[in-house]
Amino acid sequence: MSHRLSTGGRLIDRAKPLSFTFDGRTYRGYQGDTLASALLGAGQVLMGRSFKYHRPRGPLSAGPEEPNALVELGTSARFEPNQRATQAELFAGLTARSQNRWPSLSFDLGAVNALFAPFFPAGFYYKTFIHPRPLWKHLFEPVIRRAAGLGRAPDAETLDADSYEQVYAFCDVLVVGGGMAGLRAAQVAARAGKRVIVMEQTAHWGGRALVDLEGVDDWLTPILSELKAAPHVTLLPRTSGVGVHDHGMVIGTQRLSDHAPGADMPRQRLWRVRAGQVVVAGGATERPLSFAGNDLPGVMLASAVRDYAVLWGVALGKRVVVVTNNDDAYRTALALHAQGIEVPAIIDARPEAAGPLPEQARAAGLRILTGRAIRMVKGGTGGVSAVDICPQDSDGTTTSETIACDGVAMSGGWSPNVHLWSHTGGKLNWDEATACFRPDPARAPLNHDGRAMAVAVGAANGTFDAGLADRETVEAMGGAGDFALLPTRPDAPLAPVWLMPARAGYKLRAKMWLDPQNDVKVTDVELAAREGFQSVEHAKRYTTLGMATDQGKISNINGLAILSDALGQPIPQTGTTTFRPPWTPLTMGAIGGEARGEIFQPLRKTPLHGWHEAHGADFEPVGLWRRPYAYPRKGESRHDAVMREVRAVRGALGLLDASTLGKILIKGPDAARLADMLYTNLMSTLKPGKCRYGLMCNENGFLMDDGVVARLSEDAFLLHTTSGGADRVHAWIEDWLQCEWWDWKVHAINLTEHYAQIAVVGPNARKVLESLGSDMDLSASAFPFMDWREGHLAGIPARVFRISFSGELSYEVAVPAGQGLALWEKLLAAGAEFGATPYGTEALHILRAEKGFIMIGDETDGTVIPQDLGLDWAISKKKADFLGKRGMERPAMQSPDRWKLVGLETLDGSVLPHGALAALPGRNDNGQAETQGRVTSTYYSPTLGKGIAMGLVHKGPERMGEVIAFTGPGGALTQVRICDPVFYDKSGERQNV
Repeated sequence: MSHRLSTGGRLIDRAKPLSFTFDGRTYRGYQGDTLASALLGAGQVLMGRSFKYHRPRGPLSAGPEEPNALVELGTSARFEPNQRATQAELFAGLTARSQNRWPSLSFDLGAVNALFAPFFPAGFYYKTFIHPRPLWKHLFEPVIRRAAGLGRAPDAETLDADSYEQVYAFCDVLVVGGGMAGLRAAQVAARAGKRVIVMEQTAHWGGRALVDLEGVDDWLTPILSELKAAPHVTLLPRTSGVGVHDHGMVIGTQRLSDHAPGADMPRQRLWRVRAGQVVVAGGATERPLSFAGNDLPGVMLASAVRDYAVLWGVALGKRVVVVTNNDDAYRTALALHAQGIEVPAIIDARPEAAGPLPEQARAAGLRILTGRAIRMVKGGTGGVSAVDICPQDSDGTTTSETIACDGVAMSGGWSPNVHLWSHTGGKLNWDEATACFRPDPARAPLNHDGRAMAVAVGAANGTFDAGLADRETVEAMGGAGDFALLPTRPDAPLAPVWLMPARAGYKLRAKMWLDPQNDVKVTDVELAAREGFQSVEHAKRYTTLGMATDQGKISNINGLAILSDALGQPIPQTGTTTFRPPWTPLTMGAIGGEARGEIFQPLRKTPLHGWHEAHGADFEPVGLWRRPYAYPRKGESRHDAVMREVRAVRGALGLLDASTLGKILIKGPDAARLADMLYTNLMSTLKPGKCRYGLMCNENGFLMDDGVVARLSEDAFLLHTTSGGADRVHAWIEDWLQCEWWDWKVHAINLTEHYAQIAVVGPNARKVLESLGSDMDLSASAFPFMDWREGHLAGIPARVFRISFSGELSYEVAVPAGQGLALWEKLLAAGAEFGATPYGTEALHILRAEKGFIMIGDETDGTVIPQDLGLDWAISKKKADFLGKRGMERPAMQSPDRWKLVGLETLDGSVLPHGALAALPGRNDNGQAETQGRVTSTYYSPTLGKGIAMGLVHKGPERMGEVIAFTGPGGALTQVRICDPVFYDKSGERQNV
């Protein structure tokens, strides 16, 4: 039987039908449907089975709080269990399957568990599976493990076919929730000139206003247009704010192609947003009512019934009874009536129903029964058939009336979605008027400057009147000026109803479900209280109340009320359970991002990586990067390719992809102060437009990184780090700024992947750059060594550094990452006449070794200080302090017996093995050989035509010209002369031309 209405359906496009399958059967829905709305529209109300008793379940809600309609989506590498049908957007070819049933959804043998319900009370597993002990390993544990969970786990042999990405962002105000209050908060913040990000978990904006606000487009369209036009506002639909962590760090997960599998984009994106202020605008969740049979398919939250009718043009049934303790459910009755759906009765537990909404219902001819309750819902797997009615203030032993119906819309009031507020450490107050916990603004978490880190607005703040919420939101955001505020429309007070009827006997209470997924009943919570589980956290774990996939969104308040009544204490005294991230589940794929596959780490590729692959590059790992080791030509060995590349650089022109070098911007009034503390040498005296080589040490004085520092302006420096050190150095800087120097006015940003950087090296370097055309004067007199300039090359905005890691005339050109390939290709084309040759990391290492330049990780191993490497000149004697200074002053660091850097030449011109050791003659008292040096870098130099090496040798600089023996393969000894580590162009003439 079709439940699709002939009219209505704000979100669907009836001109675009879509076919999909559920349990192997083909159904039809429309573009804009969710899986739940499409199934309901096709008359499929039964969608799942409960965990313990395998009772039949239909959808209870239309949103993320859904506990019943959980399905398996996809097949093979895109298979995923436990997905909410209420949130799964329909697409052509979607494949869904019900779960936790056998052999079929409509006939599940697991339902036999219900016959043994008296033997499965709350906590039965803690009492049952203890004795006899020997049965635990071979019977109890295997059975329990097989029964655990709802859906099937994906095949471990099948890799996820989708890709995921992660993004870091910053903003002044992050709004979680794109409903009325959230959009208004964003508008106020945007008009104040603040950077704003808005996360909305659905694909559409407006929240409940789309259903409940008359003329919603007159309000929604202008505010969305204003926000979309604001350059400092980012709107993120299909994005759930899942957790708020320390200092305003918000985690969000964005669905990019879940609704369009096969699209050329990642499936999901994980957002890490550092926000100055978090606006919690996630609305509220409607509570169910506790009456016998409230779990049957066809019993649904009143707001969800309204949503399906208005948003998707779907009716719960032909005759729908509405039962409530508040005015909001009258909106559902009126919406259904307007759609031609029969509402035989509105059952209101309150003694009287007065106010605008009940009067509208009476004017529409709807029957209202006040002071009444549903005694029991009749029906089964096929759905609802009737409801028995009785007085609310009764024990429910007799039925006053039976009303035939095929659907029940229930409303027990609303609970603000306070989860994100609570993640921040914000506290809650119990509001007697609305019977809910709501945020306490007086106990809001604070930023370091004393401002509230989080602000709750709208229904998330417990304000359910849209007009009043609008005014409160503008005030909370500090708004002033002209805002077209919504009119107020206060509802009559609700009556807290936790049992229906109020004095229901045990037989009825045993059929009232609090947590429909885990089959937790009213009597289970009462039993927990009798057995001494008085703490709400203990009762939760004993009964599993709120431990289902909805994490208590549906059951929490009702369960607290039942527990409080059983303990004879008010609800605030009982308190709430702890709200922990995530607000809604997120996939392991999004959490892991690129951390998958063979190395379980995200491989990093430069903007030129595709070109390198296409031109035969032989790659090597450098940290998480993949850099070209060399570019072997056809029939050419790796060694020969490296030799050719070195000769090309020395003799003509070489091009190196240096994009992997770390680029960290430090900016602020204290930037120079920070640079002086980070480096051993003085950086504050550096002038804008100049560069300086710097050494970075840890607290112990050991060398940890090096690189060229460029001063961009009076308050900004660009720090270049080693390829593998960018993230580590950035984290090191943040550690000091956050933990020790938190009051310094400076921040650090890792810009490594924002730029492509190309080294143009060799005697023809200046010629090729000039041939491209530039608005910079590249001449030697105007652009000396260790200067930098900003301008254009070949029409591309560029920052050019005249620095050299090879000892040749060299420029490193940084351009926006998206322009990197264009510049590379222009350099190759223009450099053809100058002998342009791409070269890799091995040629780079040989070039720097010929010049005696150190390399972090080769000449350093965590025990080396700058003085060991002959870098005393790079240690300032003018600065009072820098990181590592006191470590260097320890006696052991100043000992004359330290191993120090020297050059090494084999007497026969051969190449020393890397890591070879030099042994002292004889043996010590223990009969062991002792070493006096080790090789740190060793290569064959095509420039010099012989093997060259650098190493650390005991008192090395004092032993120039001495010959010592190093061990080789098989213990063979090689005679080596200690020499100057600079093998080529010691005066530096070639780099200064």
